[in-house]
Amino acid sequence: MRFARYTFAIAGIYGIIALVPQYFLEKQIGIDSPPAITHPEYFYGFIGVALAFQVVFLIISRDPIRFRPIMPAAVLEKIAFVIPTFYLYFNGLARWQITAGAAIDLLLAIPFAIAFIRTPKQ
Repeated sequence: MRFARYTFAIAGIYGIIALVPQYFLEKQIGIDSPPAITHPEYFYGFIGVALAFQVVFLIISRDPIRFRPIMPAAVLEKIAFVIPTFYLYFNGLARWQITAGAAIDLLLAIPFAIAFIRTPKQ
């Protein structure tokens, strides 16, 4: 159970640190990766939903046995970014920086799945 606690706590803290600054980077992202963001509602929506899931990770870390049923959704949250990003990258449609972020999510999806398997049912 300690593995699940640490895995989800570290992921939640890391995610908050990685996501919150993006709220202030819309214009800079448009400069660094043209063209500019044309639908900011998608950008901010993505950041908001991803940030909400970081809170879910922290909740899971507090009581992994109780919140074990949510762990597959946590794996899905990671894979839902990994698969399309890798697809886009290999088709020349995503930059390596975004793909590196997706690789980190893949590295988190694996221990999330392991935590699910290792955490006893209620």
